[in-house]
Amino acid sequence: MQATALALLGAGPDAEDAVQDATLTALRRLDDLRDPAAARSWLTTIVRNNCRMRLRAARRTVAAPVDELGLPSADPQPEQLLEQRATRDWVWHALSRLSEPLRVVALLRYFSEARSYQEIAALCDVPVGTVRSRLSQARAKLTVALDETASAHHPDVATAQRAQWREAADTIAEAHRGSFGDVLRDSWWPDVRTVGPRGEHGVGRDFLVMAMDTDLSHGVRHTLTNVTAAEDVRIWESDLSGADEAYCCAPSVLWLQRLDKGRVRGLRLMHRGGETKTPQRGP
Repeated sequence: MQATALALLGAGPDAEDAVQDATLTALRRLDDLRDPAAARSWLTTIVRNNCRMRLRAARRTVAAPVDELGLPSADPQPEQLLEQRATRDWVWHALSRLSEPLRVVALLRYFSEARSYQEIAALCDVPVGTVRSRLSQARAKLTVALDETASAHHPDVATAQRAQWREAADTIAEAHRGSFGDVLRDSWWPDVRTVGPRGEHGVGRDFLVMAMDTDLSHGVRHTLTNVTAAEDVRIWESDLSGADEAYCCAPSVLWLQRLDKGRVRGLRLMHRGGETKTPQRGP
């Protein structure tokens, strides 16, 4: 993939970004890959298309998006659904083999809305260069992990993800009912450390309850839009709405949670701007 990008774009950050974006596309569309033997040509096609789009943009030409992958759009057959689920479980099993720092940047880059280098760097409290380095390492280690675990049995990811979604939805619902503290006692450590969206620091569950109560008192409501979890890392994303005019409120917020023995030990919150996303339905 790197060689293809370099051949089309030359050495520099554009080629590196093209590979990063192509990796994102490939991970999200991995279910469409039917024949593992075709993975090499499939990946290089994605990278080549990405580079061509960058070249067209550089020339300031206007072109309609074209899907050049030739992937089927018909409803999948039962055997295809089984294959897709097996592939999904395989990928998540490989992700679980990454070290925690690499797993965090991979989850943020490929499975959350905060996928820019700058946002990942802020959430991880590291320089942008470190983010690039960790993503490069994550891709390399994922390649090895996928190869080593291709024939192994992988646990069903869908069941675990549904449980994670229910827990997030229940937590937010209880917060809206004024019972946020009761929920935190069950699944968050008493000395949980929080870094707020404006850089404010707090220790303990009371700090979180106070922050949530302040938002609620100004009319803020959360609508869950995405939940991603793997091993000791969990990401919640929610839209924010209903704030009164005097209260400054961003359109959405991301909760990056670090877990210890299944309970949240650390939390970093990030407000995100832009247009409010359309809520997705839970799995």
